[in-house]
Amino acid sequence: MEPPEVILENSDAVYDFYLHHQQNRLKAKASYALLGRRYHPRISYAPHARDQVRALVRSGRPLLIAINHLSQNDPYTVAAAAWRSALRPIIGRVRVLAKDELFLEAEQRRKVDMMGGIPVFRGKDHGLRAVNAAGQQMMDICAQRLARGEHLAIFPEGTCNEVDPAQVQAVGSGVGHIAFRAHKLGAQPVLLSLGLSYGPRVDPAVEPTKEEAKSASFYFGNPIFELPAKPAEIARLVRTDLQQALDGAVANY
Repeated sequence: MEPPEVILENSDAVYDFYLHHQQNRLKAKASYALLGRRYHPRISYAPHARDQVRALVRSGRPLLIAINHLSQNDPYTVAAAAWRSALRPIIGRVRVLAKDELFLEAEQRRKVDMMGGIPVFRGKDHGLRAVNAAGQQMMDICAQRLARGEHLAIFPEGTCNEVDPAQVQAVGSGVGHIAFRAHKLGAQPVLLSLGLSYGPRVDPAVEPTKEEAKSASFYFGNPIFELPAKPAEIARLVRTDLQQALDGAVANY
């Protein structure tokens, strides 16, 4: 199936394609390994979290991985952290939500597809009413892929935090709806929060320096095995749990 053009007017074809798209796992692992050598993130864990994550990876239970969003460097540092952490075995089986503009240029799209990207048409870019139907489709395919035993990584703040890098910003209900719909399909996704810090910065709107990006701090929270019943409650839990992980990342920078 030929990859469709990723534009909002084409969302039906876009999500039909990304319901089934699979990247080349060997190429994905090679790319993650390269980023793992290029960046040198500091990896730390909550008590017992490393063993819990390793056990979850072996179990095959789907992970819903939530990460706070600080800069355009995040996808690269997150990939490096995955390679250097207990998440390495699931590389190539993780879907990653990414804004639609990253799929417009052919070479950039090839890289995002190889990393397991799924496009998101954001309300801030196209208008809330315009993206409603596409948003429902996106959440449905994410839920279906979780129900197949795949994993999903998401920046639940939805955009880079240019307010305070030590505080998780508002989390939309989308992450809650994805988990809720996956549960209705018979899946039991586990929430895993990864706190990310590039250290203290005077202006949060300024991208981290090359050295700050290379030495990012990641903190793995303890997985949450049982999620609330309602999407809004899930979203609130994600924000609270992610803040705790972010506090750990800041403390360990």
